[in-house]
Amino acid sequence: MIMKEITSVSNQQVKDWKKLATKKARQKENRYLLDGWHLVKEALKAKQPITKILVTPTFKHIDELELPTETELISISEQVAKQLSETKTPQGIFAEVKITQTNIDPTKVSGAWLFLDGVQDPGNIGTMVRTSDAAGFKGVVFGKNTADMYQPKVVRSMQGSQFHIDLVSADLLTWVDAFKAQAKPVFGSELNEAARSYDQVGRHQDFALIMGNEGNGMDPELLNKTSLNLYIPIKGHAESLNVAVAAGILMFQLID
Repeated sequence: MIMKEITSVSNQQVKDWKKLATKKARQKENRYLLDGWHLVKEALKAKQPITKILVTPTFKHIDELELPTETELISISEQVAKQLSETKTPQGIFAEVKITQTNIDPTKVSGAWLFLDGVQDPGNIGTMVRTSDAAGFKGVVFGKNTADMYQPKVVRSMQGSQFHIDLVSADLLTWVDAFKAQAKPVFGSELNEAARSYDQVGRHQDFALIMGNEGNGMDPELLNKTSLNLYIPIKGHAESLNVAVAAGILMFQLID
């Protein structure tokens, strides 16, 4: 049952939701906004801490909404939806979600993990998170200078895979040291004299794969700590592969 209706774009609540597009506001309010039916549906399925759901009068799936008792349902106008959405054609549904701090001890994890070192492009991040989900990875660690996982474009590009695997923001050096202390291989991705072809290192269950910045590659300090650095031989004339494409090839090749 809808308890409240907001129709004006100048409403203070609308302004507050709009501010959640910025990292500063998300950190202050400890909340972020989901935009679109698929993402909201996946969040509900994963029992995410949704505080409010906003729907327009023309939203077509209202009968499919099964809300927790603590979630408030609010009707918003089409104008408000256009104000809040970063897409040209809003789907008419948004969710305000609490940001819960994910504290994971790297000495106690298992499985395959993807480490993102300074990756900036939201599309690349989303593709890598979705691919790690598809490949059966346990989680993704967002390292220093990697784009914020709650940035609207990153959230949208992850397509709901963020609710299927563990995502954590942490110091990659700490995680690399923890993996190596447990004799779990940490694979870097850079072509150098000591690097090995990606298809010559076998398959693994417990390991980490580091993907670096789109332009500058991996941080030299991290490169010095890896167990082995991998490269993908290029047979044609392209100079390099997109980082997300390379990550996909490596993830499916390495995981057992």
